[in-house]
Amino acid sequence: MIPIRDSLQARTVPVMTVLLIAANVLVFLAISQVGPGADELVQAFSFIPRRYFGWRGSALEPGRWLPLVTAMFLHANLLHLVSNMWFLWVFGDNVEDRLGHGRFLAFYLLCGVASFLVHGLSAPGSRLPALGASGAISGVLGAYLVLFAGARILTLIPIVIIPWFVEIPAVVFIGMWFLLQFLYATHAAAGQAGVAWWAHVGGFVAGVLLCLVMRRPAPPPPPRRWVTRRTRGTGWPGF
Repeated sequence: MIPIRDSLQARTVPVMTVLLIAANVLVFLAISQVGPGADELVQAFSFIPRRYFGWRGSALEPGRWLPLVTAMFLHANLLHLVSNMWFLWVFGDNVEDRLGHGRFLAFYLLCGVASFLVHGLSAPGSRLPALGASGAISGVLGAYLVLFAGARILTLIPIVIIPWFVEIPAVVFIGMWFLLQFLYATHAAAGQAGVAWWAHVGGFVAGVLLCLVMRRPAPPPPPRRWVTRRTRGTGWPGF
């Protein structure tokens, strides 16, 4: 399932969402220009569980904790980058609108850090580098579920070669997404297929919990982007 857009129009310009997307794209482009030294650079700034939990120096040394932040701005390939940034664009604006720009940035970074720590705890001896914004964006999905469960997500469901567009309640879309992440995490071997499933689970749970603490009082409902024939004149169903 590919989300195309949600039914809510943010009241404010999603400054932090745009800046985070720009930062991820710029880092990806910069590393792609490094050449032969790119692998060493990615290794240095990715999160490696064995390096983190087996650290023998001071816990305050940047070499230990800095990758918890830098790793969420690294991506393995273009598809990895585009898919993450698309989810951030679709779901991030309304979460930022509700939390506020500064809180949203802190929230995003904390979710990313939590996701890597959960991944590390699931495989503390792993030497494989973990990287990508998906853990932080999983936190954004968790916050979206808390704040906007009644929104609707216009979703593309490819059926062989036929594109099928359908509106799905946010609680269903995100609930199905999280269930898949949890099932993969509990049934796949650590690092299988190069996906840190537990990072997704950890980031999502962190997003739910942090949102409950960091959210501001609810304003009047934001305007809707569209009204379907089925709901025109009757309002939108809540979930």
